Amino acid sequence: MRVLLDECLPRRLKRELVGHDARTAPEMGWASKRNGELLALAARDFDVFLTADRNLSYQQDVSAFNIAVVVLVAQSNRIDDLRPLAPRLLEMLATAKRGAVTIVRA
Repeated sequence: MRVLLDECLPRRLKRELVGHDARTAPEMGWASKRNGELLALAARDFDVFLTADRNLSYQQDVSAFNIAVVVLVAQSNRIDDLRPLAPRLLEMLATAKRGAVTIVRA
C-alpha cells in the first residue's frame, strides 16, 4: 500500500510502516501545501494519507477525495509517542476506506 505522511509527522515514522511504500509530503515536493490541495495531489499516487491533524475532517470534505485518511491520536506528534500506535496502524491500513477518516489511538 502506498502511504503519504503529512509534514506534521516525523519522517522516522516511515520505518514503522513495514511492508508499505511510505513517503513524506516534503519528499514529494508538497511541503506547505494546504490540506485540500495536498489531498488532491495525494489521491493521484497514494492509497492512504496519514496525519496527526485532528481537525482535517472538519476542514475538508474527505469523501470528495479518492484516498483513505488515517488520523493518529497520541500525546504529541513525536516519534516516541507515535511508535506505540504502529501495530494498530498497520492493522488499520488494510481496512481503511477511501473517502473516509479512520482514527487510530492508543
